[in-house]
Amino acid sequence: MRPFLTTAVASALLALAAPTRAAEPVLIGMGSLSGSLSDLSGLNYSLESGLAANLLGGMGSGLAWAGGNTFLALPDRGPNANDWGASQLDNTTSFIARFQTVQLSLTANAAGSALPYTLTPKLQATTLLSSSTALNYGPKAATLSGIVDSSTVLAGSKNYFSGRSDNFAAGLSTNPANARLDPEGIRVANDGKSVFISDEYGPYVYQFDRATGQRLRTFALPDSFAVSKLSSSGAAEISGNTAGRVANKGMEGLAISPDGKTLFGFVQSPLAQDGGDGGRYNRIVKIDVATGTTSQFAFDNQINGKAYNSSELLALNDHELIVLERDGKGMGDGSKAAVKQLVKIDLTGAAEVSGIADLRTQPGTAIVGTRFLDIKAALNAAGISDALIPAKLEGIAFGEDVTVGGKTMHTLYLANDNDFLATAIPNGGSAPVAYGNQFYVFAFEGNLVNQTIAAVPEPSQYAMLLAGLAAVGFLARRRRG
Repeated sequence: MRPFLTTAVASALLALAAPTRAAEPVLIGMGSLSGSLSDLSGLNYSLESGLAANLLGGMGSGLAWAGGNTFLALPDRGPNANDWGASQLDNTTSFIARFQTVQLSLTANAAGSALPYTLTPKLQATTLLSSSTALNYGPKAATLSGIVDSSTVLAGSKNYFSGRSDNFAAGLSTNPANARLDPEGIRVANDGKSVFISDEYGPYVYQFDRATGQRLRTFALPDSFAVSKLSSSGAAEISGNTAGRVANKGMEGLAISPDGKTLFGFVQSPLAQDGGDGGRYNRIVKIDVATGTTSQFAFDNQINGKAYNSSELLALNDHELIVLERDGKGMGDGSKAAVKQLVKIDLTGAAEVSGIADLRTQPGTAIVGTRFLDIKAALNAAGISDALIPAKLEGIAFGEDVTVGGKTMHTLYLANDNDFLATAIPNGGSAPVAYGNQFYVFAFEGNLVNQTIAAVPEPSQYAMLLAGLAAVGFLARRRRG
């Protein structure tokens, strides 16, 4: 049965055939998954803040296609939106870094439905991230009542990465021995056996075993991306450094070329030496996976004369990238969304900017993009008001092709980060409403070279249970000691 098309969707699909312009992607389905659920980590204890260590929370900081209807969804450093009296830790906790494996299944709707498809998310697995070598953890914070030693996130021979902001040693922030990790971007290797994850604390780009979560490799980023005066307080790090990534705005986005040989990462806001938060010129780091060699390019993040933070990066092919640019307004912020866009940029002929200390001195090197999708307008057309559009739309990924109105079209999936908040009060409202993990699916035509990812078995429930029990057991032993 052919899915029913609303007038708005049908009009957009007819525009795809127009020779005068390329039509923007159209919304074809959406679905949600409650963040109040427990994940499958098996971590049945409480964090320092009192929240459950296995709280599913938000998992849309990054989103990666893993073949078929399988995706990997990425929580960031864990729950810290609620003040629990640890301002010097930015209210972070020993939340173990992880990624979630989810099925995002599309089912064709009956005639008369608002959208052609319904999206049904289902949690399949939780994978904890660890290192086989020792990591640097913060000391016990005696001034904060009830806070345990950060190193209690260790479990047996595993050293787990944690969102707690004091898990570092002296030196540059890019020290790979630091345990603190704020994951923001994730991509799957073409063989399906490992994943690449980018982070804001270092910033880092790591490769992890997809089945076990153990770190396999560190990609060294240029020292110019690091800060030298580290603090567990983001505000203190910002005020104490004049060069390097801005605190909490590090390596936000990550893309992988269709052949799996190249990674592209970028910082959420310009480096301090390039103008810092609110600046106009961001750096893209291109990483050769085989050698680790890096090169850099600049792009202009202005929309209608205003600079915006960059949330995600996705590769259309080996030289064209999609950038997610947005404000921080909307659901979860108590305000109304204003700018949520995808912008296409082309690296063909772009200037290599590694040798430019301050991009503001050579603005002509920056790539200027073209709009690929006005997300806000598309969601508005589907009846979603500005107050209900998630403030932090952060994860994007391509998926399998689908048939819409008799046409075979590419798909693009979009996810949000809800900051581990169970509810939020929308702008103009007075009562809290559920604020979960929202997924939107768009269809489009055009030149897309998608990854070919080998199928691999997902982690078993038994293996995940053993991993959780190991973490809990070691935590108990540390507390008794």
